[in-house]
Amino acid sequence: MTAAVMASAAFSAQAEIEIGGSASVEGRYFLQDALYPGQPRSQTSVAIEPEFYTQWNDGQDSLLVKPFARIDQRDSERTHVDMREFQWLHVADEWETRVGVGKVFWGQTESLHLVDIINQTDTVDQFDGEEKLGQPMVNFTTYGDWGTVSAFVLPYFRERTFNGLDGRLRPGLPIDNDRAVYESGAEQQHLDYALRYQNSLGEWEVGLSYFDGTTREPELRASIEDQQNAHIFPYYAQIQQVGVDLLKVQGAWLLKFEGIYRTGQSEDFAAAVTGFERTTVGVFGTNYDLGLLMEYQYDERENNFFAIGQNDLMVGARWTFNDIDGTELLAGYIQDLDNSGTYSGFVEASSRMTDNWRWKLDAYFFSSDVPGTLNHLRRDDHLQVTLEYFF
Repeated sequence: MTAAVMASAAFSAQAEIEIGGSASVEGRYFLQDALYPGQPRSQTSVAIEPEFYTQWNDGQDSLLVKPFARIDQRDSERTHVDMREFQWLHVADEWETRVGVGKVFWGQTESLHLVDIINQTDTVDQFDGEEKLGQPMVNFTTYGDWGTVSAFVLPYFRERTFNGLDGRLRPGLPIDNDRAVYESGAEQQHLDYALRYQNSLGEWEVGLSYFDGTTREPELRASIEDQQNAHIFPYYAQIQQVGVDLLKVQGAWLLKFEGIYRTGQSEDFAAAVTGFERTTVGVFGTNYDLGLLMEYQYDERENNFFAIGQNDLMVGARWTFNDIDGTELLAGYIQDLDNSGTYSGFVEASSRMTDNWRWKLDAYFFSSDVPGTLNHLRRDDHLQVTLEYFF
């Protein structure tokens, strides 16, 4: 791999290597008995993510290496190792290249990231979908007064991770990744492509994107012919997706939008999420900042496990303490506008204790009295406490 060659060159030139990263211990406690047999009431895991960085050629070239590993007490599928990043970056005056394994984020909204499609979601690591697997890629980016254009060649596909039989936060039958089916005969070796254009147009930050390749969001299909071996397996279709994301900063207001149109799966569909965040600085005469959020979620799909924002409204609040420990609190509530009994909520809080230690508290709540994704999770309300050490 080119990144490995560049790493060898850097080391042979005795370039300085910066070493950092984090290690954590995490505990989950589920507030209700499990819906399905064999699921735990609590589980503990430990994780480590070291980081190695070096640069040479007067800073024009650099190498970043970030492996990751988690060991879970209960769920063998949650015990996994991943190379989050192993990427050589070369920077010139008006362009740059990235080669290796990397992470790329696209999007603007808080409650859903519809346009974010380069990296695969690491579902077992964190439930909120924010954690991603490393993606092998060759990326070329050029920029100027006219904006920024990024092109991606993605030579290897990463399958989505799913909780196992002994894990929570899953449907009645576990999702069997070992039986994944692909539309493409090349399966994980299919060559995917992506393009993105970004620019500032007046007060708006505009992003336009296109993706052609293996969907990162599989469809789930059931095999129940043999009751002894009944299972759910993911089906990965070949898709084309166009996306638009917008952000406008207007005083204390942030106006946000993401929209996509995707073809190639069992149904072509459009989806969008739009809303605002308004921040009051020094609320009630204190040093605290309070941000109020509201976003509307729309998705044309009806019977899809991952299409949970079909006609939903999210309201939330972000409390920033502006203290030396960086204490923050984000809380949100999402209501299905088609069914009053279907809703979910979340709380995310974190703060540093010292320069090296930080605590995090996450809580998730689910309710649904009709068939669908949240119905499978209706007994999976849980608290998650993480103690993280940075080195």
